[in-house]
Amino acid sequence: MNHKFGIALAGLTLGAAAFAQVKWDLPTAYPASNFHTENITQFVADVDKATGGKLKITVHANAALFKAPEIKRAVQGGQAPMGEILLGNYQNEWQLFGTDGIPFLADSYDAAWKLYQAQKPVLEKKLAEQGMMLLYSVAWPPQGIFVKKEIASAADLKGVKWRAYSPATARIGELVGAQPVTVQQAELSQAMATGVIESYMSSGSTGYDTKTYEYIKNFYDTQAWLPKNAVLVNKKAFDALDKPAQEALLKAGAEAEKRGWDVSKKKNVEYLELLKKNGMTVHPPSAQLKADMKKIGDVMIKEWLDKAGPEGQVVLDNYKKM
Repeated sequence: MNHKFGIALAGLTLGAAAFAQVKWDLPTAYPASNFHTENITQFVADVDKATGGKLKITVHANAALFKAPEIKRAVQGGQAPMGEILLGNYQNEWQLFGTDGIPFLADSYDAAWKLYQAQKPVLEKKLAEQGMMLLYSVAWPPQGIFVKKEIASAADLKGVKWRAYSPATARIGELVGAQPVTVQQAELSQAMATGVIESYMSSGSTGYDTKTYEYIKNFYDTQAWLPKNAVLVNKKAFDALDKPAQEALLKAGAEAEKRGWDVSKKKNVEYLELLKKNGMTVHPPSAQLKADMKKIGDVMIKEWLDKAGPEGQVVLDNYKKM
């Protein structure tokens, strides 16, 4: 009796193991309503469906599980099997994480996609060394110039109070002869209202979210750079999945990447329309402004290459060949 019961129990345990559900956490720093997070939510639903509920991924939005700077380390160390990061945030660790933050290197969605393809092999190699995989990556809407007065060239920005919120934006301010002032996004509206700043660079989404149109009436659509978010997977956690679950994850990731880029393009147009609706003029940059900004970009590419070295040169050479 006991002997038979033991065998039956072993059979049950084996059966349960075959249908064991794997539960993963996926932290991101952005709110649930952000298009990147909405895209992740769709990806999670696709994985759930494809694996018949065997791989359950829980999204932790708005830095609820880990703060933005901690997410990469959490995935690397296996505290979270997956996570989403803004690649450029890790440029100090390795210059090539910030390739998509070099101003005026890739100034359209098509160019940004090509730059991503050139960056991808070195990115995957670096992440593999750190025990991770790049599942997919999606660009944010492109960066333009918000400015109180109309401008026809970079010279028109001389002496303008310019918001700096990153090394790149501070450096652009210096190179055009503006007066860089450090202001975080939370203080942006107040800084515009009190005249602390008269100009800054960001995407149409930031301009709309912060009601920039109440203080600044011009946006120059320079598409200066398109920073990317990346969804990373811990390699050990991936290897522990069965083959069908691995395939489901990769397929859903590829679909999320394509969908994410399409949504980003659509959102960019929507935000520019919203700015116009609220009284802002959206200008295409003049030929002179474009040429001036290209020169600034060239200086910053050279500065980046000095830090990035031969590895960076290979990426830029490959990008130029595309």
